[in-house]
Amino acid sequence: MAIERVGIVGGGQMGGGVAEVTARSGLVTVVREVSPEMAEKSRAGIERSLGRALDRGKIDQTAHDATLENLAFTTDLADLADCDLIVEAVVESFDLKADIFAELDSVVTSPDAILATNTSSIPIIDIAMATNRPDHVLGLHFFNPAPVMALVEVIPSVRTAPAVTERATTFATDVIGKTVVAAKDRAGFVVNMLLVPYLLGAMRMFEDGHATAEDIDTAMTLGTGHPMGPLTLSDLIGLDTMLLVGETLLAEYGDPSYAPPPLLRRMVAAGHLGRKTGRGFYDYS
Repeated sequence: MAIERVGIVGGGQMGGGVAEVTARSGLVTVVREVSPEMAEKSRAGIERSLGRALDRGKIDQTAHDATLENLAFTTDLADLADCDLIVEAVVESFDLKADIFAELDSVVTSPDAILATNTSSIPIIDIAMATNRPDHVLGLHFFNPAPVMALVEVIPSVRTAPAVTERATTFATDVIGKTVVAAKDRAGFVVNMLLVPYLLGAMRMFEDGHATAEDIDTAMTLGTGHPMGPLTLSDLIGLDTMLLVGETLLAEYGDPSYAPPPLLRRMVAAGHLGRKTGRGFYDYS
C-alpha cells in the first residue's frame, strides 16, 4: 500500500521537522497537538523553517506554497484515523507514548496503517504492546533538524511484520529521500548507543572543571572535525531529553557510562534545558 496521508503526534521541534519533511515530499500531513496554542506554535515553526529554506534557495516558491497546502493541524487524535502512517514524536516518556499508542489503536481505521515512534531510546516492543496491532508498530527515528539530517533509523520489534518494515524502509528512502540504517530493538539503537556516552562524558568533564564548555566544544570541532561540540549538541537536543535517554540506556545495559551526571539532573531541575528554554551549557537569551 502506498503511503499518501501521514499523521504526526507532537508538533514540536522534532515532530514539526518530520511534518515539514513529509509535506515537502507531497504527502498530506496532519499534525496533532495538545492545544490550539501549541498547534499554532507548530505551524509558525514550520513556516519559519520553510522561509529559511526559501531564502537559501533550497526550495522555490511553488514548493514552499505546496508544502503549506499539504499541512493541517488539529487537537483531536481522531483526525488521524485515516492516515496510512502515523509518527509519534512527543517527549521521551514511556507512559505518555504508551497512552498515545493505545488511543491510536482505537481510532485508526485501516488495519494496514503503520504506527511509528520517533523514540530515541525506549524499546519498540514496550510501546508496541500498548496496542492490539504490534505487528504494525516500529521505530522511525529521525534526527534533528529532520529537514536537514539525512538519516532515519528503522527499528522493528520482534513482533513487527517483515512487510511492515519493508514498507517503512521504502517510504523513508524512496518517498522522503532519507538514508536508512536498520537497527535492532535495543535501547539507543545505533546512534544513541554510541553518542550518549560521549555527550555525558563531556558533561562530566565540564562538571569536574577539566575544561570550560567552550574549550571542550572547540577541542572536538577542531580536533576531530565534528560539526558541533558535545555540549552545544546536548543543548540542541534538549537536556531533559538527554536525561531521559541516559536513564533509559542505564536501565537497559547497567553500564555506568550511560549514567546521567549530577550536574545534568540539577540543570533539568532548574529548567535549564538548552536552546528551547534559552539556557543550558550556554546562554541563548
